[in-house]
Amino acid sequence: MTTVDNEGIFPSLTPDYILAFQFSNWYPSFARVSPKSTIIRPLGKDFKHHLESDSIFVPEGSEDVFAEKTLAAIPLESTLSDDDGDDEREDTATAGDHFSFPELDERIRSVIREYKAVFPKLNFSSPKDASWVLLASSPLKCTSPADVYLLLKSSDFITHDFSIESVFDGCGTENLPVYELELVLRKWYPVDSSREVRCFVRNDILLGITQRDTNFYDFMINAETQKTIKTTVYNLWEEVVRPNWNFPQKDYIFDLLLTRDLSGGHVIDFSPYAPRTDPFLFTYEELHEVLSKAVQDASARRTFLPELHVIESPLHPSATQSMPAYQHNRVPIEALTLSEGRNIVEFGEIWQEEVTRAVGEDDD
Repeated sequence: MTTVDNEGIFPSLTPDYILAFQFSNWYPSFARVSPKSTIIRPLGKDFKHHLESDSIFVPEGSEDVFAEKTLAAIPLESTLSDDDGDDEREDTATAGDHFSFPELDERIRSVIREYKAVFPKLNFSSPKDASWVLLASSPLKCTSPADVYLLLKSSDFITHDFSIESVFDGCGTENLPVYELELVLRKWYPVDSSREVRCFVRNDILLGITQRDTNFYDFMINAETQKTIKTTVYNLWEEVVRPNWNFPQKDYIFDLLLTRDLSGGHVIDFSPYAPRTDPFLFTYEELHEVLSKAVQDASARRTFLPELHVIESPLHPSATQSMPAYQHNRVPIEALTLSEGRNIVEFGEIWQEEVTRAVGEDDD
């Protein structure tokens, strides 16, 4: 485990500080200003084994309307799991491992009945990088347990939450607390990405605001719009976020979804003020300079804070208008089809055979 050399740019990382950002720890204080959410725990070891297994399949009994609303070519494979001999199991499942979670399936269905549709995440991470596995018209929208499992299983982002070492990386201590996975089901609704912002708080000072979606939006370059966003975010922080952040360390990053008229917003998530959290249009060095200026000139702080960074032109280096989000996480549909019932070694062999066959046909 590494220790962060923060040089004043980052706060000291401790296990207690990191755990403040676990969903179940911050959500109760912000439930009234955050999308409705249900936390399911404990999950059991087999749930983690399923997510870590190297085949693409969903557990038996979880399908519901799965085949009608997701990629039709994705295979469904499952049989009952065996809970015996947990101590003897490997960290990742093999081709002989099969899974079924009837109790968890029913809890997920119960939440879906209440919310109509859900978006899942784990303790810290959400599977936004796997949105491509569900319908493009309703990204991340889950209406069955199978959707939830498939979305989680297709994500690289959530693997951060599997290991206690990765969760507490940078804390520089071997005395780590007990940590167990939790499944969070949030009420799904369409999100206008242009209104998502990330906000940075250091030493109890709101330093900056940045677009989360790095596309160009012309309304964002309007001076009055920028003033409105800064005022709204500052007021939300001062009146809602700041008084309800009930943890001793006042260094954190929070995400907001602003209302259509930009006069209010909803708290979406909190993240540690640490290198692992994407600063988007800022760098942490820039934020540290803003902090230094604010500390030196406390009386004038409100006149220049928070700073707002937006994509000011379609030619901005960070603009990705023509590039699908998380495209590096996507795989060809043929890869999903060929993965049916196979572990990673078997899949690799048959994939190579298909590539060789395709090359031969091109030569002909």
